[in-house]
Amino acid sequence: MRMSQLLFSTLREVPSEAEAESHVLLLKAGMIRRLAAGVYALMPLGFRVFKKIENSIREEMDAAGAQELVMSAFLPAEYYQQSGRWDVFGTEMVKFKDRNGRDFCLGPTHEEIFAHVLRPEMQSYKAMPRTVYQIQTKYRDERRPRFGMIRCREFVMKDAYSFDVDEAGLDESYNKMYDAYCKIFDRCGLDYVVVQADTGAMGGSGSQEFMVKSDIGDDTIVSCPKCGYAANAELAACPDPVASLDEEMKAVEKVHTPNVGTIAELVGFFGLAADKFAKTLLYVADGEIIAAMIRGDREINETKLKNFLKCTNLDLASPAEVREATGAEVGFAGPIGLKKVKRIIADKEVPLMRNFLIGANETDYHFININYGRDFTADDVADIRLFEHGDPCPVCGAAADLAKTIEVGHIFKLGTKYSVAMGCMYLDQDAQQKPCVMGSYGIGLNRTMQAIIEQSHDEDGIIWPDSVAPYSAIVVPVSIANDTQRELAEQVYQKLCEAGIETLIDDRDERAGVKFKDADLIGIPHRINVGRRAAEGIVEYKQRRADKAEEMTVDEAIQRIVETVRKANVKRFG
Repeated sequence: MRMSQLLFSTLREVPSEAEAESHVLLLKAGMIRRLAAGVYALMPLGFRVFKKIENSIREEMDAAGAQELVMSAFLPAEYYQQSGRWDVFGTEMVKFKDRNGRDFCLGPTHEEIFAHVLRPEMQSYKAMPRTVYQIQTKYRDERRPRFGMIRCREFVMKDAYSFDVDEAGLDESYNKMYDAYCKIFDRCGLDYVVVQADTGAMGGSGSQEFMVKSDIGDDTIVSCPKCGYAANAELAACPDPVASLDEEMKAVEKVHTPNVGTIAELVGFFGLAADKFAKTLLYVADGEIIAAMIRGDREINETKLKNFLKCTNLDLASPAEVREATGAEVGFAGPIGLKKVKRIIADKEVPLMRNFLIGANETDYHFININYGRDFTADDVADIRLFEHGDPCPVCGAAADLAKTIEVGHIFKLGTKYSVAMGCMYLDQDAQQKPCVMGSYGIGLNRTMQAIIEQSHDEDGIIWPDSVAPYSAIVVPVSIANDTQRELAEQVYQKLCEAGIETLIDDRDERAGVKFKDADLIGIPHRINVGRRAAEGIVEYKQRRADKAEEMTVDEAIQRIVETVRKANVKRFG
C-alpha cells in the first residue's frame, strides 16, 4: 500500500478526550475516530490490526473444534425475561420497543439466545459435546465510558458457548477453551495473567479472567509471589481478623462533632487512627435499605456485599434516603437507632474492635467507646471488605500483591442455569430428560487491541508485535524527488511484497523527519530507509523496538525482515 493512497492522517496534539496513553496513541495514529462517548469508528490502519486479532481468534477457536455462526444483535425481551436477566442488566442494557410496542434490546451477551436457538439441535446426548461461537458487536450503555475502547458502549466480542451432558464434559470443554485463549493471547504478544473471578450476573459454578496489567485497568487482581495464587480482588477472601479485646470497655459518650463527617475529618478532630472508627454506609438492595459496617481504614467490597445479600441491584443510598433512614445528614450514620433499615451487615473485623467511634444518627454528633455486643449487634457478620496490598494470601499466608489490570477474556462454567431457563434439554442413554450443561467464553476484541498498546509503546508511538501489526514493514525514501532513492525504494517495496510481506511505501512528498515520526507513531515493526547511499545499494534497516538503525545492503535488509516475520508466523501457528 502506498501512503499517498492510504486513508490516513496523524495528529500532533494530544486529543482532549484521551484519558490513557493507549487511547492517545490510537487517536494520534489515526487508527480510531470518536463518534460519541464510548463509541468509536475503526479507520483503515486500526481495522487491519483488528482483523489480525480477529483472525487469530478464529483460527484458534476452529482448531479447538468450535464452530462459527452468527446470531442477531436485535433481540426480543422475552428470552432475557425467561432467565431473569432483563432486570439484572439494569440501565446498561440498551432497551427499546418496536413499532408494535414489543420490548427488544441490543444484545449485551447471548447466553439465553444460544440456549434457545440450539435447543432443537441438543435433544439427544449424541449431539454433545458441542461448542459454537460468534464474533459480533455487543451493546452496553456504560454509565461512564472511559479510556477509549477499554470501557465503551459498542464493542466486538468473540463469545462462545459449550454444551455438554454433564459436569465432567463441561470441564473438558472449559479446558479446551482455556488452552485456546492462552494461544490467542500469546499470538497477540500479550503478557497476561489468569485469575479466579466472580461470576457476577452470568452465574455458574466458577470463572477465570485473562488479565493484562495496566495502570488504567478498572479491575484489581490479588497475586501471591510465593504460591502463584491469583484472583480478582472482587473475589479474594480477606484474612480472618485477629482479636485484640484486651482493652477494658469504657463508658459510651456522645460527642459534638460540628461539620466533621468524613473519616479524614474525624481522624483530625479526635487525634485517633482511622482503625479506631467504624463507618456505616447505607445501600439500596433490590429496593430495601441495608447498612454495611466496616473499619474506618477499610473499603467495602460491593461485589462481596452484593453476593452475600444475593440481590440483583445494589446502589449507594441517596442523601435523601440516608436522611430518611438515619434522621441525619450523610457522614453521621451509625448502627444504633437506625430507622427503616432492613438489615445491618458488619465486616468480620467490627466485632473484634474495642472502644471505637461511630456516627450517632444525628447531624454533627458521634458516639465514642462503642463495643460490639454490648452496645449493638449486626444482623449478619461477613467478609465484605476489599483485599489490601500486603494482606496474607488466602492459600499460603504470604504477603500478597495488588495490581491494576484490564480484562481481555473471561471464561465461565455456567452449568444448567440458562439451559433450564430456556428449556434446552436432552434425552440421555436411559431416555431421561436432562438439562444441557453449558459454558460461556468471551474475548473483547477492541480492548484486546488497546491492551496490546498499553503494554507495547514508547514516547514515539505504538510498537505493534509482528503478529498484529497493520503492515509488517515500511519503505521510506528520504527524498521522493531524488530519482535514485525513489527507484530503489520502489524495487525494495516490490521485492518485499513478492516475498509475502505486507508492506507500506511512504511515497508522500513530505520531509524525512515527518515520515520517520509517522512510521514510529503507527508502530510498523520494520523500516527500511532509502537515503544518501542508495546509489551504492546500501539502505538503513530500523527495527521499531531498536534504538538505532543499521546500514546494510538491500538484500540483507529484505532477508532480515522476511526471516523475522516468518519466524513470528511460525511462533503464531506452531
